Amino acid sequence: MPETVTLDYQARYFRRRVVTTDMGREVLIDAPHAHSYADGDTVQASDGTVLTIRAGTEPLTQVLGQNLVKLAWHIGNRHTPAEVRPDCLLIQRDHVLENMLQGLGAEIRHVECPFQPEGGAYGHGRTHGHSHSHDPQDDPNAHIPHRRDGHE
Repeated sequence: MPETVTLDYQARYFRRRVVTTDMGREVLIDAPHAHSYADGDTVQASDGTVLTIRAGTEPLTQVLGQNLVKLAWHIGNRHTPAEVRPDCLLIQRDHVLENMLQGLGAEIRHVECPFQPEGGAYGHGRTHGHSHSHDPQDDPNAHIPHRRDGHE
């Protein structure tokens, strides 16, 4: 049976990382490229150990309202990762976004649960990278070419 490693949303996006398994062992994962791991994905560590990734519980904002489509559009317009559920949206806690959404009629609740946001539309796995580093060890988006025409 594979060992498990529980990671929050931010920690589930990497190329190379030492992780501590749920049994307390440290192992190195050294993938050929950056990847966004979802709950239930498996990966092989450098020592041959097969790990099952588990999405860890984290503090989130649950967004409820009469017009979830409109609220989702405003969240997406800010390149904010969001988990879309039939009855609500989940986003990482951000008081500025919460205030904006409340102004649009949303009901906001703070919850703690695993976060599995929608992937990027173009197959990169994440909606937006925030790292400005170009060191592949520090930047999980380093495999994505940067534009050189002044429109980065």
